[in-house]
Amino acid sequence: MKLLMMIVLLLLGSQHALGVEVYEGEESVLLPCQVPADVSSSSTSAVWDRDELKKSTVHLRLKSSDDLNDQNSHYHGRTSMRVDALQTGDLSLTLRKPTVSDSGTYTCTALKDGQAQRQPGVVHLKVTEPPPVWPIVLLAVLVPLIIPAAAFVLCVCCASKRMKDRQVPQSEVVEVGQQESVLLSFQTTANLPRDVTVQWTRSDSNTMVHVYESGKDQPGKQDPGYRGRTKMNEDPLRTRDLSLTLKDTLLTDRGVYTCTVKKDGHMLLQKSVALKVKESLPDIVEVTEGEESVLLPFKTTPDLPQDVTVEWTGPKHMKVHVYERGNNQPDKQDQGYRGRTEMKKDPLSTKDLSLTLKDPLVTDSGVYTCTIYSKDGDKLLQKSVTVRVTVPHTEVVGLTQEKESVDLPFKTTAVLPQDVTVEWTDPKHRKVHVYESGKDQPDKQDPGYRGRTEMKDKDPLRTGDLSLTLKYPNVIDSAVYTCTVYNKGGDKLLQKSVTLIVRTPWMAIVEVTQREESVQLRFQIPPDLLQDVTVEWKHLDSNKMVHVYASGKYQPDKQDQDYRGRTEMKEDPLRTGDVSLTLKDPHFTDSGVYTCTVYNKDGKKLLEDSAILRVRVTLMDTMAEMLPHPRPHKHRRAQSDLGHRNRNHEDVPLMGVQSA
Repeated sequence: MKLLMMIVLLLLGSQHALGVEVYEGEESVLLPCQVPADVSSSSTSAVWDRDELKKSTVHLRLKSSDDLNDQNSHYHGRTSMRVDALQTGDLSLTLRKPTVSDSGTYTCTALKDGQAQRQPGVVHLKVTEPPPVWPIVLLAVLVPLIIPAAAFVLCVCCASKRMKDRQVPQSEVVEVGQQESVLLSFQTTANLPRDVTVQWTRSDSNTMVHVYESGKDQPGKQDPGYRGRTKMNEDPLRTRDLSLTLKDTLLTDRGVYTCTVKKDGHMLLQKSVALKVKESLPDIVEVTEGEESVLLPFKTTPDLPQDVTVEWTGPKHMKVHVYERGNNQPDKQDQGYRGRTEMKKDPLSTKDLSLTLKDPLVTDSGVYTCTIYSKDGDKLLQKSVTVRVTVPHTEVVGLTQEKESVDLPFKTTAVLPQDVTVEWTDPKHRKVHVYESGKDQPDKQDPGYRGRTEMKDKDPLRTGDLSLTLKYPNVIDSAVYTCTVYNKGGDKLLQKSVTLIVRTPWMAIVEVTQREESVQLRFQIPPDLLQDVTVEWKHLDSNKMVHVYASGKYQPDKQDQDYRGRTEMKEDPLRTGDVSLTLKDPHFTDSGVYTCTVYNKDGKKLLEDSAILRVRVTLMDTMAEMLPHPRPHKHRRAQSDLGHRNRNHEDVPLMGVQSA
């Protein structure tokens, strides 16, 4: 009967928590969930979960269809969502033929690539048995008798309200995180006899949480799951503080706790406290692809039974690692993680459930969740860790043009399937080299590289050495080369870039007269190489520091006193790649070999080249030095000197020197 169906939506302490109540036997019940349309349209899926179940998925909706492969069997054929749910933002779930066993907490989450877009919506469903029909008929008969009786009861209630020692306080709601302590407060003004019994129980399961009797705690009378985790204040009857402290909170501690004070079996006082245990916020760990491993931390404080199951899951609900019955269970984990995960020895005793993930790949990025289940499948603890795997910085290789070949290094410790594709490309996206189906594929590479490349190792997938040998390197080969490893489905597994610098084998020479205003020492490097490098110019003959550019600016305090105020580099040299140096007022003592060196942030030498500067002294300079009057100003130098300048005008691709 529709008149007997109750659907009540109540706010339960959170703007996202709703309560839905329905009778068993109804055709269906709607669990409401609404998100903004812009959130749902950018999501890739929406999932309904029931946290207290070991297999928690109730319904999973993708953009165009449902994905019920991982659905809990209890809900097979009984759930549905709107076909346009992710387009409209209406993620409500219809549950058909609700039963009492469907009662519980359901969460609705919009996901993008496996990660929650916002806080999940929470719905508390309560399914109760319908009342019998005969009380309705009886009610019509007894109404004339009920009204006088109700008036009498009202009088009694008013009188009992004045009896403070028998007043029942209002229930309250407290919220706490996992593995924390929480106080379930209950303070009274009543004068209590010394022979009363104080009992804290779980109303939803009728579990005995704590007993205080005969002036002391009674641990033998409480449920084993709470032993060692509860505490009341000393002498609570004297202080009138009957509050209970619950330590090391678990997800299964969620529920309504009721404190009852009894004497000779009669209730004197009672109060209820609703406890909510929140799931912890995810940690974030970052690792660079190519590193040996990454640690997903999870340390616990509660004493866990030895018969629990520890389950790490990853993106797309894949099982990453399972620890059960005191042993790892490799046959229960996803194939892509076998041989790559490890937990510490005896994790339940040490309370360290952290997971080590070896050979992290870019595709391993995502949210990883560790869940601890009791032997009955109840969820005890849960923690999430967000893993971000980044591509390493570009490695730089430099050589002179006379070399026969150069290796572009790329070694990995990852175990690669034999059906992957290894592809080296240049900045113009031309295929430099392709290794596929266990051999090189010269017909797939750009004609400009044919006959000039080969994999350094004959069996690169077995050894993990994906380095490429480039033969007959030329100055025009200077560029950034990228190696990408794809699986057979086309997904990117690994990637690394190498910057190749090919220099001319000779050293540039310049001659300039002492009366010149300035001279420029040229050095060109790849633009946008790295922003955290240091550029140093040195005079090798005197070992003096001529100029230093670091942390994005000129560092005058690091150069030799003789060169202060006399050197200059162009603006933003790392972006343009022009790290040439201008030396003002050159003197014959400035002659010698100048070297420019580029270091990375760890002090490793990336690039280096040199030039010879010769500063000639003219007859006019000699005479000027002998005269008593000051040396003529640079801007008034004789025109005859300009005709005698001897400068090197060679066009050197990477390094040269010219007068300004």
